[in-house]
Amino acid sequence: MHEHHTLHNVNDDCPPPGGYCRTHELNILLLAALYAVSRVLSRSLAFDETLRDVLRVLHDEAGLSRGLIGVVDAESGKLLIHTIYNPDGPNTDDGAYGPGEGMIGQILERPRTIKLTRVADESRFLNRTQLYDPALPFIAVPIKIGSHLQGVLAVQPEAAEDGLLEERAQFVEMVANLIGQSLRLSLDVAQEKSTLVEERDLLRRTVRHQHGFDSMVGHSAVMRRVFDQARMVAKWNTTVLIRGETGTGKELIANAIHYNSPRARNMLVKLNCAALPENLLESELFGHERGAFTGAVEARKGRFEQAHGGTLFLDEIGEVSAAFQAKLLRILQEGEFERVGGSKTIKVDVRIIAATHRDLETAVEMGDFREDLFYRLNVMPLFLPPLRERIEDIPEIARHLLTKIGTDQKRKLTLTDMANRRLAAHDWPGNVRELENCLERAAVLSDDGRIDVDLIRFPSARERGSARPLRTATPAVNSASSPISDVDLNDPDLSERERVIAALEQAGWVQAKAARILGMTPRQIAYRIQTLNIEVKQF
Repeated sequence: MHEHHTLHNVNDDCPPPGGYCRTHELNILLLAALYAVSRVLSRSLAFDETLRDVLRVLHDEAGLSRGLIGVVDAESGKLLIHTIYNPDGPNTDDGAYGPGEGMIGQILERPRTIKLTRVADESRFLNRTQLYDPALPFIAVPIKIGSHLQGVLAVQPEAAEDGLLEERAQFVEMVANLIGQSLRLSLDVAQEKSTLVEERDLLRRTVRHQHGFDSMVGHSAVMRRVFDQARMVAKWNTTVLIRGETGTGKELIANAIHYNSPRARNMLVKLNCAALPENLLESELFGHERGAFTGAVEARKGRFEQAHGGTLFLDEIGEVSAAFQAKLLRILQEGEFERVGGSKTIKVDVRIIAATHRDLETAVEMGDFREDLFYRLNVMPLFLPPLRERIEDIPEIARHLLTKIGTDQKRKLTLTDMANRRLAAHDWPGNVRELENCLERAAVLSDDGRIDVDLIRFPSARERGSARPLRTATPAVNSASSPISDVDLNDPDLSERERVIAALEQAGWVQAKAARILGMTPRQIAYRIQTLNIEVKQF
């Protein structure tokens, strides 16, 4: 087979200009056909779908009919007939050719181009299905990827030998080379796709195991009830509202519901509603069009569009403003919205899981939260109990957290019985998040990985409040005897947490009033209350 071929230009045997030259005419015809073949092969990576179109082009454009493509079977080593194109006769051949069997089998034995000026003159030609005309020429060329034989392309010119069989054979070799390149690309894409599918399936199994209900820590009756409810609701598209104090694991439950639902193949998109001001919150959720505001240099999808077909987790849903609540209500009811700065209505299929630590019933009564939005969200409420109400789970949770911390520190951590008893005696206003911080602090202080009772330390304010927890203390607003009310909020020695708690005490735990005292917005102080693990008093 030739390594490099160029279609012949007008040769010296051609008549003078204006005369007739069959070689020149054939070259023009074959160049047009070669272009058509390249367009077919570049149109799709679905290799099987393009082979018949290639044979059709050879028939219609190049005068090469009765096209056949065979593919080498990796297991048997035989050539299996893959595609036949013959509008005027049989289009099937379920046979296979072994090495040396017939003219096509000769290519398996020795990959090279075969040119016959007349089929009937070759005794080794099998023509099993009577596809080929014995009176016409025949061309068969190997299809290779590098030096490896992958198949055979065979065609038959529509007219008797006219002295141009060599030119036609060179053209068929070019087509076989194009098919080989297309096959290489198709195989590379198929291999990459297979690898990605395997990695995807592995990640799905890993994530599903990590977020499975059986792997969640907690065997108290109240937590088993929560897990059972979450497992049941995961099967449906029902909106879920997860209720509970900060640090009780609301996000973990949201993860478990999504990854054990039919939507697990699509995205779980998360957004903390208290972490962004309202103007940015709208853009984050709904997206924006180019030029919608300063800095919007290009259109951007919001979290709702990103979560299409999947789940959107809205944490701290109780912190959104009344104006924004109305916009949320519309998309929950209608499943549609417009991007910021846009007029096109976008419909999405999204499951909503919301979470809050606030008492939404009281917020509805006070007019801070829309009643219709509350009922739209509160289809399936899940109440996560605080850690103080499931003390029996603390040893198991502590072991789980120590394994996680030990993995990060690359050592084994253990907890003594006395340390366990001290953990069980604490009130845990910050719940599991506070427990994790406490254990990580103790691990840092331990030289040998053994955590005894002396390393279990709590902030001094909580130690003093062990008999009367701070969150249930009697309000002391404007009380001269209250040491917290007398705190100087500008004292540079105050930590941010102490400063926020002092402002809340002075404001009677009314967040809007405390925000004014500190020069913050209500959203900012709500976010700090969450991140600083401050338990809000309820009076």
